[in-house]
Amino acid sequence: MKIVADQNIPQIKPAFSTLGNIELLPGREITRDRLSDCQCLLVRTITTIDKKLLRNTPVQFIGSATIGTDHVDLDYLKQQGIAFSNAAGCNAEAAAEYVISGIFALSQQKKFDPFTRKAGIIGCGNVGSNLLKKLQVLGIEVLVCDPLKAERSDNTIDTVDFDTIVRECDLISLHVPLTHQGRYPTYHLFNHQSLSQLREGCLLINAARGSVVDNRALSQVIAKRPDLITFLDTWENEPNLSRSLLDDVDLATSHIAGYSVEGRLRGTQMILNAACQTFNKAASWQMADHLSDPTEINITKSNSTLDYWQQLFHKHHNIWQDNLALKNTSELNDAEFARHFDSLRRVYPDRFEYDRYRLLTSIDKKTAAKVRRLFPIE
Repeated sequence: MKIVADQNIPQIKPAFSTLGNIELLPGREITRDRLSDCQCLLVRTITTIDKKLLRNTPVQFIGSATIGTDHVDLDYLKQQGIAFSNAAGCNAEAAAEYVISGIFALSQQKKFDPFTRKAGIIGCGNVGSNLLKKLQVLGIEVLVCDPLKAERSDNTIDTVDFDTIVRECDLISLHVPLTHQGRYPTYHLFNHQSLSQLREGCLLINAARGSVVDNRALSQVIAKRPDLITFLDTWENEPNLSRSLLDDVDLATSHIAGYSVEGRLRGTQMILNAACQTFNKAASWQMADHLSDPTEINITKSNSTLDYWQQLFHKHHNIWQDNLALKNTSELNDAEFARHFDSLRRVYPDRFEYDRYRLLTSIDKKTAAKVRRLFPIE
């Protein structure tokens, strides 16, 4: 069996080696002529899956090692009888942790206390619900907007409408899929009007899809609202994003919120399992065999509870390094910058999730109880 795979999916060659012959390609170079003898196609979000790519090819299975499906024409796959699997939830833990790293990093830089803010989560799927639990553990008040979840008979989460989030919350994090149609389209959910209505000093975080926020409108509003705090991990027109907006955003990263080692390996495992089921094969590769031993974090001194949490999340991951890697690019022309953006995702350094750490520290009992629910303690 011939397998064509995005070269940036981790461990993809050893994971799929028992299923067939693998050709690795950059995701943007996966074209129809490369699929003429391919039965199994493995991609990420940068490869558009549609009739143009697949027409008159022998592809039988497509695996996307990502949570989103806005790059896939699911109706066309169904019409053609092509099996499809994505990796829903594979990086939910990583993305939620990354958002928390950003919140506490910005709280230190911008001198605000996240514990006194009212957070709003828009989209309470795998990532949003994970973030909700973590913010609640930390003791931060949270409102949730998810109209689809609110309509489900098995929903147990109290929800509010979009306008309530904008009106009442001064920390807003976006975790919706990108949709253009339906009752609740999310394309440019935050447009000029809603951005202008944000509370004074509001922190807006987009770790969903770039076009959930109108990037041009955001640039215009930031110019008039220097009080706003912005953290973007996703951008419109990646990798050809707005360089002027990049300069204006307080914390900017290269669509890597979900890029923990575990999140990426989990994505590989999930599409491998689905491919094995489709082709009636057995999976011999297991992600657990490729995880390192836990790392220790030691905090010896803190000046306050907030300072303790800021140190802890900084030691878990220094998000300012990711910001600098993307922003320190003024000497690059647009073509060079686009290649640089992709390279930051391709060669991203290892970042592990909370449960790969052991925390060695002395703290008060109330804080320790919260920490135990996030990090293992020895």
